[in-house]
Amino acid sequence: MIRTLLFTLATCLIAAQAMAADIMALWDYKNPALSEQRFRDALATARGDEALILHTQIARTYVFRKDFQKARDILQPVELQLQSAGAEVQVRYWLELGRTYASHQHSEQSQTPEAKDSARLAFDKALATAQQARLDGLAIDAMHMFVFVDTAAEDQLKRGKQALALVEASQQPEAKRWEASVRSNLGEALYELGRYDEALFQFKQTALLREQASNPTAARDAHWHVARVLRMQKHYEQALAIQLGLERDSEAMGDPKHYIFEELALLYRALGSEERAKHYTALAKAQSI
Repeated sequence: MIRTLLFTLATCLIAAQAMAADIMALWDYKNPALSEQRFRDALATARGDEALILHTQIARTYVFRKDFQKARDILQPVELQLQSAGAEVQVRYWLELGRTYASHQHSEQSQTPEAKDSARLAFDKALATAQQARLDGLAIDAMHMFVFVDTAAEDQLKRGKQALALVEASQQPEAKRWEASVRSNLGEALYELGRYDEALFQFKQTALLREQASNPTAARDAHWHVARVLRMQKHYEQALAIQLGLERDSEAMGDPKHYIFEELALLYRALGSEERAKHYTALAKAQSI
């Protein structure tokens, strides 16, 4: 009986992970319209929980397009079937509902106390359900979303430590893939608290993980954070070498970044080169328009 139960639980876990992997394969985060089409195509053969999960992801594509009401409309039929649905459906429903109220797609003006409260309630439900069902990757996703509702650095540090502990304890691939993002968030919280040595460690770990994952764009962003901390520690020459390398790389990619120019302006000003500082300030301003 116990062996049968364990086998059933293991089978359910494998199925949940396979479902998540399929979703990841269908996503193109830079092209939400294409992602929506892929999810709708997959609906042709989907049944039960799988179909409901696909609907949650279709809703998310509208969050990326900042059509939050459309996303909620798509989620409404999922809500009607929530009580009879499995844990993954429930977690994904609450995650996506929360994201319609608070996410990086929302304007600062839209983040009223009421909106944050709605998002927090949804993320709380997503986290509790994911933890109970041992859906570690989705639990970390929920923890990660609290950064948009509890914005104090102390709160973000607490959530970041909680998420990193789960990443390190979990054996699930969907949890392990979060490590770079979790460490980046931790680094940002530590940076805001002025704990620069600890922030530098987290950002260096993030850069290493991004490089190991062959994600050059994300690795460059991580190195930018490393250099920013070095500037705050007054290691200006080290920071300058990194930012100049990032400038060359971004130009080679045809994707110059205003925040690299902003850091270069600050570094040259700190080094007493006002002419170079003004040059990069002008580039940053032009790139921001």
